[in-house]
Amino acid sequence: MAETDHAELEEKMLDILEEVCGDDEVRARRDEDLFALGLLDSMGAIELLVDIEDVFGVCIAPTEVERDEMNTVNLIIHQVEIRL
Repeated sequence: MAETDHAELEEKMLDILEEVCGDDEVRARRDEDLFALGLLDSMGAIELLVDIEDVFGVCIAPTEVERDEMNTVNLIIHQVEIRL
């Protein structure tokens, strides 16, 4: 993936996460557990997966990944990248 594509993906994911979490704190705390911070819950996680599919055309089933593989901003970005 080209660097500009990666930057664009990151920015789109940050926008999605900020909307789903309802907090711009996600931009600053990219390696912290969003569930532990109270920024993401199970309903938010489902909304996030739907948004990822809508925006990127990437389908990630909730049963496909463990929560600890998708609980930080950077891990979520990685999961989308490896499926593009």
